[in-house]
Amino acid sequence: MTQDSGRKFQMTGRKVLIIAVSSFGVILAANLTLAYNAVSTFPGLEVDNSFVASQNFNQELAEQLALGWEVKASHEDGILKLSITDENGPVQVAHLDAVLGAATHVRADQAPDFRFVDGAYRAPVEIGEGNWNIRLHAVANDGTEFRQRVVLHIR
Repeated sequence: MTQDSGRKFQMTGRKVLIIAVSSFGVILAANLTLAYNAVSTFPGLEVDNSFVASQNFNQELAEQLALGWEVKASHEDGILKLSITDENGPVQVAHLDAVLGAATHVRADQAPDFRFVDGAYRAPVEIGEGNWNIRLHAVANDGTEFRQRVVLHIR
């Protein structure tokens, strides 16, 4: 048999109101916090006018695919290696710009100083474990622009 302490919880209108307002207050505070963090970490737009950018998309894609380039990235011993190859082997481009950053925000973005060494582009970069993106913009020797987001997973 259970022992009755003598105290009973009486559910009054005031207590119900306090519980309801507190519950919705916690939910509202959590939603506002998540919304603020989502908006404050959004890096912004990729292009100023998506309609204008879309007008040449198919032509630029065809030109880029015609290069036949394959891009791979790796990171070992503090060196970021970016390999660009085609059917003939390593490719040395006319111009290379790259931005390395976390996949979720742009606060720690950096522009590695790549040098072409032993058939690949290499740059000293200190990054930790995680999912990284390299936003690559290269120009071929014939003037064709090549843009690609290269995903780099470091474990």
